[in-house]
Amino acid sequence: MESQKIIKHIVDWLKKYAQQAKVEGYVVGISGGVDSAVVSTLCAMTGLKILLLELPIRQKKDQVSRAKEHIDDLQSRFPNVQAREVDLTPSFEILEHTFGKEGSGPLELAFANSRSRLRMLTLYHYAQVNKLLVCGTGNKVEDFGIGFFTKYGDGGVDVSPIADLYKTEVYLLAKELNLVESVQNAIPTDGLWDQERTDEQQIGASYEELEAIQKEWGKKERSEYSGRMLEVFDIFKRMNSLAQHKINPIPVCDIPENWR
Repeated sequence: MESQKIIKHIVDWLKKYAQQAKVEGYVVGISGGVDSAVVSTLCAMTGLKILLLELPIRQKKDQVSRAKEHIDDLQSRFPNVQAREVDLTPSFEILEHTFGKEGSGPLELAFANSRSRLRMLTLYHYAQVNKLLVCGTGNKVEDFGIGFFTKYGDGGVDVSPIADLYKTEVYLLAKELNLVESVQNAIPTDGLWDQERTDEQQIGASYEELEAIQKEWGKKERSEYSGRMLEVFDIFKRMNSLAQHKINPIPVCDIPENWR
């Protein structure tokens, strides 16, 4: 992978988009993971105004410390980077109390998604009052493979600079960008649960395994897989099917012209 060419391409793309949109720069939510660290670094390299928001909701200490370490490192290297912590725990706990525990669906998952949507609301508030755009941090497997994101949560963004990069490619960029070691070595997690759940635990497969399936998706039949990769194929197929309402544009009910 030609990392330096990709880095320059994304930085130029971000800068041009912001200038055309007549905004001052970007706001990025910082989780302590590699995706948000890479994206925020690429944004910083544009020279535009960049606001990093750390948005903890009953967050694990290691996630908070990684986020802070990355923010400190970026601010030491880029004078155009500002940062702010907005503790959303009190707001989320009010939502928990307001929503209650009624319903027949998966309550814990609903509240996990509510965390993500609360963060999206916060990012857009700070983006608007600072004349910025919200920069997404989703990668290709999450956004277009298995739909591993929250609709109108972390999926609610203005631009998505790394959505055409696989997770393993994001890690290569992290190394090329010389990000802090704790971020480069971090085990992927969405940080939406009170009890720690890694991405692999939730999905049932690693990003490397999922990428192998996605790269051959539509080209290779299920019967051509065996063993572990057959298991991963079934995981990918199930999640991809369930995520079509996220991946595809919102359906619009067209009204016949002669009825107007």
